[in-house]
Amino acid sequence: MSDRKTLLITGASSGIGAATARAAASAGWNVALFARSEDKLTALQAELGDTALAIPGDATHLLAQEDAVARTVEHFGGLDAAFANAGVGLDTPGTEAGDPDEWRRMIDLNIMALLYTTRAALPELRKTKGHLLMTGSVAGKVHLPGSIYGASKWFVQGYAGNMAQEMRDWGGRCTLIAPGMVDTPFFADPKPDKLKPEDIAEAALFALTQPERANVPEIAVMPRS
Repeated sequence: MSDRKTLLITGASSGIGAATARAAASAGWNVALFARSEDKLTALQAELGDTALAIPGDATHLLAQEDAVARTVEHFGGLDAAFANAGVGLDTPGTEAGDPDEWRRMIDLNIMALLYTTRAALPELRKTKGHLLMTGSVAGKVHLPGSIYGASKWFVQGYAGNMAQEMRDWGGRCTLIAPGMVDTPFFADPKPDKLKPEDIAEAALFALTQPERANVPEIAVMPRS
């Protein structure tokens, strides 16, 4: 068993998840990479070497997430942190013009998958007095006209605070990472003047590497532009 701590990341194949995996591995962590894109996960695992474990799976399935946690613990010997990062936006915004089927897919990933990550990881995090990270959004902190996506992130905002209160009872920590607009594949068009995934990865690592006496319940990161 290694002295390296272990972090499980959902949505790890690209964007914020992949950047966080790289940053964590560079900082001395083992990283378990969970996402649907098996080819991207395999490439990232090859890049990071023995510190990484690729686990293809669908975050909207509880059993898949439970299996990911079990495989992580079996491979690395424990779980010190989990990053519920998987999420998606809407191609067609608004309520009257929106697509209810698309709403369901978004809610399944932005809300249900985050709950599944938490449920699957908590028993192991309790053993290590570990750390839970959640990707929220500045859209979950302000009111945007008719934004259903923003409303899904309001859930994350509230739930992260609730979990922080629960986890403190047994020595665990929970941090909400709330980015503004980030230049990732989340958007169809590039956003070159906005935040980069590496900016959010640095925020996640800041929270994860604080001493035991310190807790960072929330980090909001905004682009200067």
